Amino acid sequence: MNIPIIKTKLYIPVPRPNSVQRPRLIEQLNAGLDRKLTLLAASAGFGKTALASEWVAGCGRPVAWLSLDEGDSDLLRFLAYFIAALQTMEEGFGAEVSESLKTQKLPPIESTLTALLNEISNIPYSFMLVLDDYHVIESKEIDSAMSFLLEYLPPQMHLVIAARENPQLPLARLRARGHLTELRAADLRFTHSETALFLEGMMGLGLNADEISALESRTEGWVTGLQLAALSIQGRTDIPAFIQEFAGDNRYIVDYLVEEVLQLQPDHVRSFLLQTSILERLNGPLCDAVTGQNGGITLLETLERGNFFVVPLDEKRQWYRYHHLFAEVLYVFLKEEQADEIAALHGRASAWYEAHGMAAEAIRHALSAKDFARAANLLELAWGDMRRNRQEAAMLAWLKAIPEELIRDRPVLSVVYAWALLSGGELAAVEKHLKDAERWLETIEADEKNNSFLDKMVVIDKEEFRDLLGSIAVYRAAKALALGDIPAVIKDSQRVLDLVPETDYLRRGAAAGLMGLAFWTIGELETAHRIYAEGMADLHQAGNVSDVIGGALALADIRIAQGKLHQTMRIYERSLQLAAEQGEPAMRGTADMYVGMSELCRERNEQQQAEQHLLKSKEQGEHTGFPQNRYRWRVAMARIREAEGKLDDAMELLNDAEHTYVSDFFPNVRPIAALKVRIWLKQGRLNQALDWVQETGLSSSDSLSYLREFEHITLARVLLARYKSGRKEQHSLQEAIGLLNRLYEAAEEGGRIGSTIEILIVQALAHQLEGNLSDALMMLGRALDLAEPEGYVRIFVDEGSSMMALLEAAVKMEISQTYGSRLLAAFGRKEGLSTASQSLGEPLSERELDVLKLLRTDMSGPDIARELIISLNTMRTHTKNIYSKLEVNNRRAAIRRAEELGLF
Repeated sequence: MNIPIIKTKLYIPVPRPNSVQRPRLIEQLNAGLDRKLTLLAASAGFGKTALASEWVAGCGRPVAWLSLDEGDSDLLRFLAYFIAALQTMEEGFGAEVSESLKTQKLPPIESTLTALLNEISNIPYSFMLVLDDYHVIESKEIDSAMSFLLEYLPPQMHLVIAARENPQLPLARLRARGHLTELRAADLRFTHSETALFLEGMMGLGLNADEISALESRTEGWVTGLQLAALSIQGRTDIPAFIQEFAGDNRYIVDYLVEEVLQLQPDHVRSFLLQTSILERLNGPLCDAVTGQNGGITLLETLERGNFFVVPLDEKRQWYRYHHLFAEVLYVFLKEEQADEIAALHGRASAWYEAHGMAAEAIRHALSAKDFARAANLLELAWGDMRRNRQEAAMLAWLKAIPEELIRDRPVLSVVYAWALLSGGELAAVEKHLKDAERWLETIEADEKNNSFLDKMVVIDKEEFRDLLGSIAVYRAAKALALGDIPAVIKDSQRVLDLVPETDYLRRGAAAGLMGLAFWTIGELETAHRIYAEGMADLHQAGNVSDVIGGALALADIRIAQGKLHQTMRIYERSLQLAAEQGEPAMRGTADMYVGMSELCRERNEQQQAEQHLLKSKEQGEHTGFPQNRYRWRVAMARIREAEGKLDDAMELLNDAEHTYVSDFFPNVRPIAALKVRIWLKQGRLNQALDWVQETGLSSSDSLSYLREFEHITLARVLLARYKSGRKEQHSLQEAIGLLNRLYEAAEEGGRIGSTIEILIVQALAHQLEGNLSDALMMLGRALDLAEPEGYVRIFVDEGSSMMALLEAAVKMEISQTYGSRLLAAFGRKEGLSTASQSLGEPLSERELDVLKLLRTDMSGPDIARELIISLNTMRTHTKNIYSKLEVNNRRAAIRRAEELGLF
């Protein structure tokens, strides 16, 4: 993942040899091992880490441990450490996820956690994962990830969280379901016997029973308060007086006691403690570099032996940390006594970290030192790795801490800032930073002889500077696409291609990809396909195979819109072959190929194969799909359920798809809301469909665009349904026909055969409603001619009984007779006649079919009458006729009989 893993963060603290044993708490913890979560929540100094350490040492289960710090609030860093912690227990755990994250855009965290959960479920033993100091995490994304993990946690894993405050997790729900064990401050406080053991056995103080009770009362069992009190008492002769005066709130007590402790230390120890309080982790050489002293490792070992709140982080005693509260108080004294030295201390720490290849820590200390020039230099050098590792959030936060006037003099860093803003969705300031960089380049080009301005310009990454014009144009094109400015996308993408050399495959591939997406958005499909394919070829040449596989989704979607289903299937198959050639068991993107193949099989009416492809996609895990896989999968399954007549199931899947939708640069040409409207129409829920029309503001007189083509076809369907509803609104029928005529001309001109076929089908149904069978069959004939070479089936069959009647008429009139007969067979026809027609002595009328569809819903008789705008008596007459023709005597039997006959 190219994120350095500090192994000491994965070290399980070893209980001190003479520490106070707490069997009453261990018993409570063991009792909750069959639950999902154990939460140790209390303020600093209550012994949460020590208790967890004691518990895991004797629990009899394998344990993974992760000590968190503020830097772990970055989602990618947290994920890297999460996997690394589990790898200490299960070698090779999460290897595929780690590998896939090296070069790919980070998918939604749920997708990654789904993959990890699947691996956890395969671990053949029970284990624990401890997340210590979770309160330092300030990330809603990480909190959401942990909530997801807890929701689906396999029984093998027990999660332990230690924090100073309640984590932002669904604790109430976990508590109500019996999945949570909680120990809080009231539980963690030392009892009288534990206080006596601690003061006498561990600290070696000769206190009597009254003095122990007094300290217990004053500290209320607060472990750190007792420890600080014991350190202050050591060497005193006025112990009773000290204990008598010992009072105040926790913070006052800590400040007082630390001052007492510090005053008893030699000057060099006191100075060491204060100066190293700026460090999250301590080791000998680092402390020596910061303090300018020698012997740091020896002093750390001495402090540990003296119970000076120093916690070892590895078995070799090379890395340590201070107790967090102790470090905070030390820092307070440092600010009071050596405020002028703090910046220099941070500067030395930054230099040490840089020399040891720890860029993130070096940057953080440079910023803390207010050495913004140094921080800017480090950021410019680090941004290549951070870009590859998708650490845009961390980069953006650091850049915002640097004065803008300093960034303005650094053209590369200005472009870095633009990239970070663009990645974070903060588009407004992107152009400003691109122009800042551009001004330097324009000045150089205009006045090569005058070099005085170069004294002000700062360039650290000279290689990136040489290619800056190309980078600026790429990011400008990406911003334009995000804003929907298609002409600007095309202009800036072409500028990249004009600027960068033929061998710069990455930038050329990115530019061609953006340009292809722009042409796709405006419906120029053949141009879009050609340019986008060229971009994918460049990316393939650059070795970005996974990007090529991701690009196959765009190429396939374009071919589907063009009605080229056979070519689309070949795109999916070639992509799977390319993925297999990489030698990976399930390369990212393969799950999406199976979803696409499923949709093609469904259209061919190969329902079983369609579902098998979706199951294959699911088996591989969402981590083998791109971020859009979750909603694409659900839409594909919804279409299968729709074909089976399970409309409620289809609607549920579409609702789920809507909630999991993730946008990208691909144009959203089939909005889920419009797909739901089509289900509503089949369910007879016309009023909800009309509400959608009103909410979207669609009109039959709108200017047409490819982006809204699917919605406008859906609008035409709604207008036809309103005409059929019995309201006999003639204008609805004429509006639909006029809109469809305009849609047909636009789709045909744009070479969008997929849309053209559907528009012709809806036109045929409109003319059928109008009573104009001749025009209806003419439109149907055109649709059949376009659809037959590609093997379309469901696009006709999904239209139901009205299309069945038209196809029967077409076959009788020898219009596409062979293909028409094959489609009728997909309806369940024999010799051109429907099974329903053969089975029923008298077929249902169109109005009776409308009533029958609504009988299938939860609507009452009066509700159905109001929906269809008929009287209750008329509705009852239709119902009576339906029962008679179906030879049943109740609503449930009618629905069952109709399903058997395929009437839905």
